[in-house]
Amino acid sequence: MAQNRDTSGYLIAPDPGAARLTRAVTGTDQTGATVALNVVEERPLTIFLNSREIVTAMTIGDYPAYLALGFLRNQGMLRADDVITGVDYDEELETVVVRTEAQTSFEDKLKKKTRTSGCAVGTIFGDMMEGLEGVTLPPVQIRTSDLYALAAQINRTPSLYLEAGAIHGTILCQDNRPLVYMEDVGRHNAVDKIAGWMLSEGVSAADKILYTTGRLTSEMVIKTAMMGIPVLASRSGFTAWGVEIANQIGLTLIGRMKGQRFVCLSGEERLIRDADPALIADEPRKMGRKAST
Repeated sequence: MAQNRDTSGYLIAPDPGAARLTRAVTGTDQTGATVALNVVEERPLTIFLNSREIVTAMTIGDYPAYLALGFLRNQGMLRADDVITGVDYDEELETVVVRTEAQTSFEDKLKKKTRTSGCAVGTIFGDMMEGLEGVTLPPVQIRTSDLYALAAQINRTPSLYLEAGAIHGTILCQDNRPLVYMEDVGRHNAVDKIAGWMLSEGVSAADKILYTTGRLTSEMVIKTAMMGIPVLASRSGFTAWGVEIANQIGLTLIGRMKGQRFVCLSGEERLIRDADPALIADEPRKMGRKAST
């Protein structure tokens, strides 16, 4: 599938050629021949909330302020009524300090951690279901024609994944338009960047779709719901707990989106099936983007 170099429709698009995101290395292939390739950089980012150190995340290093804001919001450490007075990034120290008008304390949450299945080892503090009891997702309807259009455009967008691999993408969408495309070594980081952008820009979640290139895990479902987004889609597969939680909270969960095919395991009532799958071009067997990331 040919790449579409026009990314003007995105509010934030991937920038595969950005400095510091990849490094050129050399090695040898199966025949012993020398090969050169770009590999993704990983660097630590320590997030502070006021004077308290919260976590050090391994990340590719772009959009650190959005990552910090989104992480704290998705963990419930930033409440909807908290007034943010500053977000300070120090590139040399690799730290972000998020400051709020009122001091906060999270000793209890910091004592109890759950290590998640993200490739970069994400962390959710406290009870994973905490904060979801009061979540009500809007009953918006989603056209399958929009889903097909989104998948086709996203999979043709130039990205760091297609440049160097070993990375996940998460895309905020509205109707048939991808808006913000974030990438990182862990899917949880990519979705946190989107959450941080939405918080910073005051963007409504009610009419949005979240698309991810990675697995539909419990963590992805919880983060999507915490953001207030009613639909989560992926070209990859599901975990049983992810499906169970999606059904409990009424989130529409769509996976294995490849060409004309997809599977909906939760929230079927939101779908308007206005596209005939037989008229949708199927994917070639050999695709540039893997389906199993």
